[in-house]
Amino acid sequence: MAEQLQISGTSREELYSSLIPQLKQLVYDEKDLVAILSNVAAAIKQSFHFFWVGFYLVKNEQLVLGPFQGDIACFRIDLGKGVCGTAWKTKEVQVVPNVEDFPGHIACSSASKSEIVVPIYSSENKELVVAVLDIDSDCLNDFNAVDAYYLTELTEWLSTYF
Repeated sequence: MAEQLQISGTSREELYSSLIPQLKQLVYDEKDLVAILSNVAAAIKQSFHFFWVGFYLVKNEQLVLGPFQGDIACFRIDLGKGVCGTAWKTKEVQVVPNVEDFPGHIACSSASKSEIVVPIYSSENKELVVAVLDIDSDCLNDFNAVDAYYLTELTEWLSTYF
């Protein structure tokens, strides 16, 4: 069965408001985490045309590359390293207007100019980060509080699958 998103709106807020309910409907009956994360990454990339969208999963005290859309990426990231490792360690959304200005930024691709990383918590333990949603843009200053708000809403929903 072919799935198709009907994303409408011109502002980021309108696009997220259109996308998130459709994602919930899309994966409603699915139980496989990899399948869910794969389609979520694809839907975000398709809707916003970001350079890279993907997930890193916490495994054996490292973030390990999970489902993604975009160029090849770093396989593993340590706690506190780069933007993803910092989001994991601090348990806070990281909005980076210019990755060149982020101390210790891990340059998986030189095309990445700005980044947002949102921690995903265990459904059973809201203090335990089990993954991060990582989105890179090839434009400077491409993320703001609107992205942080809606992507946090999205990851709170995704946490129910972990």
